[in-house]
Amino acid sequence: MDDDLLWNDLMNLPADPPVKRDICSLCKRPVVVCFCDQLPSERLNPVCKIVLLQHPAEEKRPLHTATILSLALTSDKFIIFRGTKFPQSKHSGLHAILNSPDTVLVYPTSEAVDLNELPKVTDSSSLRYNLVLIDGTWPQAKTIYNKSKALHSLKQVKISTPRGSEFTIRTQPTDNCLSTLETAAEALAVLENKPTVKHDLLRPLSTMCSFQFSYGAVVHESKECRLKNHTYPKLIGKRLRKLLENTSTDRSYFTEIVENHNLVLNKS
Repeated sequence: MDDDLLWNDLMNLPADPPVKRDICSLCKRPVVVCFCDQLPSERLNPVCKIVLLQHPAEEKRPLHTATILSLALTSDKFIIFRGTKFPQSKHSGLHAILNSPDTVLVYPTSEAVDLNELPKVTDSSSLRYNLVLIDGTWPQAKTIYNKSKALHSLKQVKISTPRGSEFTIRTQPTDNCLSTLETAAEALAVLENKPTVKHDLLRPLSTMCSFQFSYGAVVHESKECRLKNHTYPKLIGKRLRKLLENTSTDRSYFTEIVENHNLVLNKS
């Protein structure tokens, strides 16, 4: 009898495969969570060019911010290269960009100066920065930087902002770390003195996060925040510790927090 019921249940299963969700042809996201109506009505044409060095794994992530940049900026002001070491023979045109005196790496190395120290640009100025950004997780970005010696000779800048990341559906190492999109938006707004550019670029990001929250996603606090609140559950290893210290605004203060955190966990 049980076998008969089982076979009846199997016979009642639908023969056709489940209906696939409609996908937006632009952002490649399901139509129900498409953010394209929040993109600028016309593509932005900044003075500076965004040059993205993207880790291959980042392209496969369902929630990444490079897509917004590619849809919001004109094609001549946004260029993307993929790999784990740059430049390579497949990266056509990148060698020339990296050799340009107007090229700047936006990455918080120990030699990086504050973004605000760079000369500003205008629509009529001859100075037009190539802003190189590394797109990936922080460990992936560090790997790319270490393997790409051509990046080491570039002028390096960092962004100091009192506001944390709005991309709260992914975890940041520290409170002042920004997503790739936020970094590009901040750099363009500051260097070109156009705050509206930042607003226009971040509007789709806000919508994307809101969609995720409406479907059950939770806010991801930074690891720094969780350490301060004593809610981070693991020991901080050497690699993560160095990353946290290098991306924190107060290295000595953060070193103390990490040491106390590991001490407490080791005793428990």
